[in-house]
Amino acid sequence: MPPRKRANGQAELFGVSSTKQIQDILWKAADKLRGSMDAAQYKEFVLGLVFLKYVSDAFAERRAQIKDSLSGIPENRHAQFLDDRDEYTSANVFWVPETARWDYLVEIAPGGVGALLDDAMDAIMRENPALTGVLPKIFNRDNVDQKRLKELVDLISDARFTGHDDREAKDVLGETYEYFLEKFARAEGKRAGEFYTPPSVVRVLVDVLEPYEGRVYDPCCGSGGMFVQSKKFVEEHAGRDRTHDIAIYGQEANERTWRLAKMNLAIHSMDPVGIGDRWADTFSDDKHPDMRADFIMANPPFNMSDWARRQNDPRWRYGVPPQSNANYAWLQHMLSKLGDRGSAGVVLANGSMFSKQSGEGEIRRAMIEADLVACMVALPPNLFRTTAIPACLWFLTKDKTPQGSKALADRRGEILFIDARALGTMVDRTERVLTEEEISKVADTYHAWRGTKSAKSKGQTYEDVAGFCYSASLGEVAAKDHVLTPGRYVGAAEAEEDPDAEPIANQVDRLTKELYTYFDESARLEAVVRSQLGRFDA
Repeated sequence: MPPRKRANGQAELFGVSSTKQIQDILWKAADKLRGSMDAAQYKEFVLGLVFLKYVSDAFAERRAQIKDSLSGIPENRHAQFLDDRDEYTSANVFWVPETARWDYLVEIAPGGVGALLDDAMDAIMRENPALTGVLPKIFNRDNVDQKRLKELVDLISDARFTGHDDREAKDVLGETYEYFLEKFARAEGKRAGEFYTPPSVVRVLVDVLEPYEGRVYDPCCGSGGMFVQSKKFVEEHAGRDRTHDIAIYGQEANERTWRLAKMNLAIHSMDPVGIGDRWADTFSDDKHPDMRADFIMANPPFNMSDWARRQNDPRWRYGVPPQSNANYAWLQHMLSKLGDRGSAGVVLANGSMFSKQSGEGEIRRAMIEADLVACMVALPPNLFRTTAIPACLWFLTKDKTPQGSKALADRRGEILFIDARALGTMVDRTERVLTEEEISKVADTYHAWRGTKSAKSKGQTYEDVAGFCYSASLGEVAAKDHVLTPGRYVGAAEAEEDPDAEPIANQVDRLTKELYTYFDESARLEAVVRSQLGRFDA
């Protein structure tokens, strides 16, 4: 078969090796397809293509591995191994029927590829129960420009997803999926809040909690960013072979967002079964009623007023949250899911730290008196493109004891306050991000306070730092009417002394002389003016 002619975008892709460059080119090409699709549908459309390329590449890679292992076996018997579904599923690779494989789609489709893509999505879902109802079948609709769709398929096919710092193609495709999620979040603005949490905020939650092993739960998981970052944390600190030490569980109320999460987890080689076989509201239809999580990370909707509230719900152990605001419903739901030594990190609006409306102050007081709050972090502004509401982080735990062999610092009756409002770097006029050093600064402060293994390995010990962090007793918090705003506890930062600065006494003398000189000159000028006015009067 003769080689395809390369369009301009394809020619560009053959000349670049940077993952970022490839992603930018693909995004520009995909953007041409926007047409009359709404933003949510378009997001599924593009990410569905990336997912299809991923499952096809992973299948082809596994097929090549099986073939390499067949040396010494007669060639006429190869097919029974190459087509053995168990050889793929046992390696956590989805079974991809021949008509859904990327090479087939690219070579067979002369023009109208939309119908073939819809059929491919259908075939993959039929063969893989974990993906039932997940993949989009929207490629053959009237509002899709088939010519541009074919160009995008060719571009994705020709992109060099291999050869990038010796990483596997599926790793680069996973990054491409994340890149597109971020681009959609930027494009959609406020509407993106349901599926996207800024990466630097996710990093703070994960780096503070250190989820090396156990059950990780997110009751409003969006597109699954907390789970993906947890896996990356384990890979970075314990190695790729330890990523199976964590098991993920969660749910998502929005149908389209749930689909994105399913695809995101699968593309990062994580079992998507943990977020259920259907989208569901956490308050009205809890999919994990018996969950006892080791780690909980969540970014629930801020100040949600439209939520399924039941007065006698057993989760409201510390008080019934108001219908007008679900902040304390989320906090209590997560407390009900924590294991005896579990820890949670939750993003909430700043009002949750001090509100007294509709009984929220009493719920907060009860949680504090039960010694469930470990740490409060005030975040800087502009981290969230999706909302202008200032945000904070709550870290909850049921056990502040040394926990036996872990030999942690005994922090019973204490809460750590961190004021991170001065951190962050503006990347444009409206968005701020936390740098690696700043993320580490917050996480290291908590680890030093708690006396974790990671803090001990770095030789870190905790000290209060004026203007940044303070460990307060529950008595001090009670004295401030159980308000949890870090700024009330950390105090003002001490100004650094300049060794070359002029002594205070000298400054006072100099300023005094300058003032006398100023008054003398003013008096002289006044006299001159008066004498001139006298001349005019005369």
